[in-house]
Amino acid sequence: MIQETPNLNYIEKLSGGDLTFQEKLIGIIKTEFPEEKEIYLNNIESRNFKEASEIVHKLKHKISILGLEKSYEVAANFENSLLENRAEGKADFENILKSITNFLATL
Repeated sequence: MIQETPNLNYIEKLSGGDLTFQEKLIGIIKTEFPEEKEIYLNNIESRNFKEASEIVHKLKHKISILGLEKSYEVAANFENSLLENRAEGKADFENILKSITNFLATL
């Protein structure tokens, strides 16, 4: 299991100190992440692996933005697994989603 903690370091660096930009980007993530997570979970439950891989692809970018470099690799591998009609890496990926969910709740 990967031990990484989501953070705002990349967002802070990207914004160059512009707090309005930071808040806007965080707001977008806080809106989109739960929706995409729900779509992912529905697709996995229905074994729609191709559709799930498309959502994992979107979530992968949020994982990166939240400073989770190792988790990004896990997500990329899981996305490829899904494209091969396999769910290898599902538990690790879903742990990443839980970590992000918990982190976003603190913002």
